[in-house]
Amino acid sequence: MTVDAAELRRRTAELLAAHPPATTGRLDFLRARFDAGLAWVHYPQGLGGLGAPRSLQVVVDAELEAAGAPDNDPRRIGIGLGMAAPTILKYGTEEQKQRYLRPLWTGEEVWCQLFSEPGAGSDLAALGTRAVREDGGDWVVNGQKVWTSSAHLARWAILIARTDPDVPKHAGITYFLCDMTDPGVEVRPLRQITGEAEFNEVFLTGVRIPDSRRLGEVGDGWRVAQTTLNNERVAIGGMRLPREGGMIGPAARTWRERPELRTHDLHQRLLKLWVESEVARLTAERLRQQLVAGQPGPEGAGMKLAFARLNQEISGLEVELRGEEGLLYDDWTMRRPELVDFTGRDAGYRYLRSKGNSIEGGTSEVLLNIVAERVLGLPAEPRTDKDVAWKDLAR
Repeated sequence: MTVDAAELRRRTAELLAAHPPATTGRLDFLRARFDAGLAWVHYPQGLGGLGAPRSLQVVVDAELEAAGAPDNDPRRIGIGLGMAAPTILKYGTEEQKQRYLRPLWTGEEVWCQLFSEPGAGSDLAALGTRAVREDGGDWVVNGQKVWTSSAHLARWAILIARTDPDVPKHAGITYFLCDMTDPGVEVRPLRQITGEAEFNEVFLTGVRIPDSRRLGEVGDGWRVAQTTLNNERVAIGGMRLPREGGMIGPAARTWRERPELRTHDLHQRLLKLWVESEVARLTAERLRQQLVAGQPGPEGAGMKLAFARLNQEISGLEVELRGEEGLLYDDWTMRRPELVDFTGRDAGYRYLRSKGNSIEGGTSEVLLNIVAERVLGLPAEPRTDKDVAWKDLAR
């Protein structure tokens, strides 16, 4: 059966009639929406979708928004939606898809990402967290991960670990789904320049992971991780925004509301950044349309690069525009937030928090290499360690 916009509107009307948002609990409604195939319409039937074109998701979303239906608070569960779900869909077994996708989408189970390590950030394939299999049964994991968003809230984590140190670094990695409530998982807050601790470091000591929670083949974790990383960059840099959404919105409002702060130089700089933000927004929309044809590719790296640069330049301009009051800061209280609010706090927070944009989700330096080599087709940098066993690498 072909699912078109009219069919989606009919199914959405049936959902609303059977589960009126005004009288249905939020979680009950979200579960019913998932079961009706209206969660992410491009996913297969039985997994929250109907096998429809991805571009038709906006039809469902508009109907539900008009009816006052609750959403799944996507910013709070962004790692699950943007990174874990597409990877599980592509590489997971049927049992894994059935077990994890529904509570992931409804927000009942929050996910985090255990990838980066103190010695393996930009060079992620150099990771040293070890997973050793015991007599063909469970895997025992030992190591440390860092810069883990939402680890203090998460029930599950996507985890890559080294399972074979005798082969080159990219070849000896395996991908797992880790239960964050298991013994041996310790989460410690990392306080940032903003005063908050949205990031964490995670210590894994003798953590047992059943082989049933392995995603993909043993030793094929790097290829599986590429699906996660490509989706991550799109999730960060290609999010859907209205005109003047994101960082440019507060700066533009300040300009309009505070004419006494204006100068000719600041005006020229603001105009330039406004145009660049609009170009980035429209480019992100085009990238999302390209996703209809398949999985995201390296083009997402370019969007993430633009996201980081614009956030840092716009927030710096806003602080300068506000003068002395731009140096004020609303609250240095140590807290562990559920999400990052780039536009809801003051200019000082935006300025400080944006400094991390060029590090998280892949450093800008690494992403420049990806764009150069995989998008523009330029010659790759010489890499002398590609054919050396991980155990023989200098560390």
